Amino acid sequence: MARGPLGMEEILETVRMVGHGHLDIRTVTMGINLRGCRTPEEVVRRVTTTAADLVSITDALAVETGVPIVNRRVAVTPIAWVADRPDRGLILELAQALDEAAHTVGVDFIGGLSALVEKRASRIDEELMAALPEALAGTRRVCASVNIATTAAGINMDAVRLMGEVVKDTAERTAGSAAIGCAKLVVFANAVPDNPFMAGAFHGFGEGDAAISVGISGPGVVADALRRLPSGAPMQDLAEEIKRTVFKITRVGEHVGREVARRIGVPFGIVDISLAPTSLPGDSVAEILELIGVERVGLPGTTVALAMLNDAVKKGGAMATSRAGGLSGAFIPVSEDANFASAAADGHLCLEKMEALTAVCSVGLDMIALPGDTSAQTISAIIADEAAIGIINRKTTACRLIPVPGAVAGDWVDWGGLLGRAPVMEVRNRATVGVIGRAGHVPPPLQALGN
Repeated sequence: MARGPLGMEEILETVRMVGHGHLDIRTVTMGINLRGCRTPEEVVRRVTTTAADLVSITDALAVETGVPIVNRRVAVTPIAWVADRPDRGLILELAQALDEAAHTVGVDFIGGLSALVEKRASRIDEELMAALPEALAGTRRVCASVNIATTAAGINMDAVRLMGEVVKDTAERTAGSAAIGCAKLVVFANAVPDNPFMAGAFHGFGEGDAAISVGISGPGVVADALRRLPSGAPMQDLAEEIKRTVFKITRVGEHVGREVARRIGVPFGIVDISLAPTSLPGDSVAEILELIGVERVGLPGTTVALAMLNDAVKKGGAMATSRAGGLSGAFIPVSEDANFASAAADGHLCLEKMEALTAVCSVGLDMIALPGDTSAQTISAIIADEAAIGIINRKTTACRLIPVPGAVAGDWVDWGGLLGRAPVMEVRNRATVGVIGRAGHVPPPLQALGN
């Protein structure tokens, strides 16, 4: 339900959460509609005009409220809908225009070099997907995403096959920076139109001319709350404490988002109620799972602990705001969560267990470093498996896979900043994966017949 301004008690509680639990607004993202723009120059003009004050206003609000705002970002209409012809050169020029616009307004990332091809790809879609490796290698701030499946449409296996090749080519083109281009590329099933988190954000149909959305964070706040419970408290008590804590976090996020939107003069979009970890000590989703009772993340019991956490996060956030949206849940990016990365390095957490966890968390296989010799077909097969989990469970799943050239299982890769560092995980790699060679289309599941 929508609520009024924060009261004094909530303000004091917020101060404590910032000081002891690493509470922050992980991102304030402005969605911008590019319909009507047909040239790179028009794209730059639209973005720089609409988002001109985004950084200055969020900076001022962070000082006024005392709540850190970590990232300011822009998401635009999928470029496959903006390009007016299947011209790879034009798509590359549009990617450069996005990069220029992001630099001009001062945001760290701009999302929307995207295509939605769950049923089939148009010629423009095909050119965009083929252009992604060069575009991501040639830009700093541009993020890309491709939706290859939905519950309603099934899985486009032709696009799955192509995206395995795109990931592999992107890794080779950015080999000098540990394949960082792949960290800016997400392959989705059931992508949502209002996700504020990168690298998968885009401004979807029905979103209007512009909107401000926020992605909240606070794994450390939840962990701090659980530590205050009596030892041996039953699971339902943990769930209730998580719900109460996330309620408070969400209230702060909505307050900040609405105020940014008011000052800029655009509608408020959604609050993405997601526990988004960082590599900093005390800011880990895996640590929450261990506080729930899993001795080491990846061991038996991890899946039920994550399922309970994800459900409690959604319930607490939904009670705090009528504008819950985006991905909303618990993120499990390996490189961005020090405890997940450590568990993967010591063998407690394998790729197959990570895949199982994605059935009950909010997204999918995120920021996972793979050996450099992992084949494009194997990458495609992993993408297809993850998409199957998404369409059967009617949830968003995604892959952000990074095959690091020259790396082998057990090596560590450090991308720095929020992207963190991760061990290269072992992959059961095979030269030929027959299911990918068949291509075609996986029909939609019976769950699609919901009308």
